Amino acid sequence: MRILIVSDAWAPQVNGVVTSLQALVAELRGLGHQVKLLSPQDFRTRPCPTYPEIPLAWDLWRVGPAIRDFRPDCVHLATEGPLGWAARRWLGKRRLAFSSAIHTRFPEYLNTRWRWLPLSWGYAYLRWFHRPSQAVLVSTERLRAELAGWRLQGLVLWRKGVDTRLFHPPVSGLGSVQPVFLCVGRIAPEKNLEAFLALDLPGEKQVVGDGPQREALQARYPRVKFLGYRHGEALAEAYRQASVLVFPSRTDTYGLVMLEALACGTPVAAFPVPGPLDVLEQGVNGVMAEDLREACLGALELDRAGCAELAARQSWRASALEFLAQQPLLDGEPCAAGLAPAPER
Repeated sequence: MRILIVSDAWAPQVNGVVTSLQALVAELRGLGHQVKLLSPQDFRTRPCPTYPEIPLAWDLWRVGPAIRDFRPDCVHLATEGPLGWAARRWLGKRRLAFSSAIHTRFPEYLNTRWRWLPLSWGYAYLRWFHRPSQAVLVSTERLRAELAGWRLQGLVLWRKGVDTRLFHPPVSGLGSVQPVFLCVGRIAPEKNLEAFLALDLPGEKQVVGDGPQREALQARYPRVKFLGYRHGEALAEAYRQASVLVFPSRTDTYGLVMLEALACGTPVAAFPVPGPLDVLEQGVNGVMAEDLREACLGALELDRAGCAELAARQSWRASALEFLAQQPLLDGEPCAAGLAPAPER
């Protein structure tokens, strides 16, 4: 099949959405499908206000011709940004079916940055964007139930995976005798990073990632090691050398970094909120508590071998097949053919 994915999030951005889409595209191509990703790299862009690391496409009149020229069998809108809206508008005018996904808690992110903005406005925005979608993909049953409570419809499950060839336990033991508490992700307000940085913990704190808050937080917490972005084997090694991954976010829909850390045998400390509740088994591969320090110290005691077992069962190939099963063809018919490799073209 010819599969078009439209996303406002793509490299060089570093986040869970990009990681998921990169893995999905690789698996779909491995299954024999032709995949085109329409991203900001294909357009002229301007920096996103308050978050200049994110480029926003503005010559959106080129979206329709790009869809038409590729002649897709099905279209998936991965984000609710300018490209997603432009593709939605073009498809809607022609009464063509598409799927979409909710990767982030967009209303909560807005509310974190602008407290005066009610959550109900953000969810009204999501309902408006996703209403024409024939299948709205979400990563967990808990998130599906929560979004249904905000009156979103057409919600279906698309579970995420992990690359266990890259993320795997260390061959030998940990290199450090003192505990290393690691946080991986965007350094931005919605990630609640200060809940981790302000903790009184033994050993060392490390942060992998970057974002608009890095300069301020690095100045405020000079004893914390801010390592910047890590990719591939360097990221996997950061997980392997950590004693605990600390996940302070309260707004993530899933949190792929938790699954990556677990695959490396590293337990997770988190708040008991959606995301961690969907990924972690309390007292087995993670500790969740409203007292994040208590969770961090408790996670130190967990068996690292047991942490890797759950992640090993969640492959990106299984995730890609689940994605295909939910795709409608442009005429609205179910994409049953997506369950088998496409013929050679």
